[in-house]
Amino acid sequence: MEEATILYSSLSFLLLLFCLIFLFQSKNHPKNLPPSPPNSLPIIGHLHLLKPPIHRFYQTLSQKYGPIFSLKLGSRLLVVVSSSTLAEECFTKNDIVLANRPKLIIGKHLGYNYTTVGAAPYGDHWRNLRRIGAIEIFSSSRLNTFTSVRKDEIRRLLLKLSRDCHQGDQFAKVEMKSMLSGLTFNNIMRMVAGKRYYGDEVTNEAEAREYKELITEAFKNGGAANPGDFLPILNWFGQGYEKKVKKLGKRMDGFLQKLIDEHRRQENNNNSMIDHLLSLQKSEPHYYTDEIIKGFILVS
Repeated sequence: MEEATILYSSLSFLLLLFCLIFLFQSKNHPKNLPPSPPNSLPIIGHLHLLKPPIHRFYQTLSQKYGPIFSLKLGSRLLVVVSSSTLAEECFTKNDIVLANRPKLIIGKHLGYNYTTVGAAPYGDHWRNLRRIGAIEIFSSSRLNTFTSVRKDEIRRLLLKLSRDCHQGDQFAKVEMKSMLSGLTFNNIMRMVAGKRYYGDEVTNEAEAREYKELITEAFKNGGAANPGDFLPILNWFGQGYEKKVKKLGKRMDGFLQKLIDEHRRQENNNNSMIDHLLSLQKSEPHYYTDEIIKGFILVS
């Protein structure tokens, strides 16, 4: 009898909690939203409709509801734009309104508590990060200094393709996905830290293995993979995902800090992105902190 009473009390509490959340969401629901599928459910919204591949699902909805439509994904509102004209308007007239990013759990632990350029809310800090990125990292002059790196990586890829695509007098199939992925990451890491982690002539085998593991984990635990980011109540019943992401964040931070410390000991002698930011850190340490440098490595 006592167990039944506890069970009924728990169910009643959960039902009341769900009702309160639903009423709160309804009260705070924005007005004048773009068209939306009518079959939205309490609490979960349109989450039950999602199915992979997600881009084709959005394309199907755009054919029915037009070039801009909205979906309610749990506690979050999603607006999908599939028109180049509307997308241009989003990034020009309404760029400040749409500048904020959703606060996902991965941004807390992997994005240094929402302080990286990819996770920070719009404001003075974000504008400072954008200035650093536009002038010191992604400007044409900075990118042109790494032209030789990109040329060398393409040359290496072409040589590998030339070797691998022939078997005697016969042409052979070549798996391009991993090769192009390796090309991309080698380009990035050679520009960022002067290191090769994929293919032949890897700079440091153990370091490369750690980097690949971290990148794989980071992609696997992206924000869309966590239901608790859309239904926060789920985080009350299990914190396995957050514990895993928190551990990943500490490992990633340790790896990036080792890169920075190594370049600091070498006194910036290979003109990588880390070296350039460390040289700026000497004159403006309050702008170019280690944490900000690590944040830029993450989004590069």
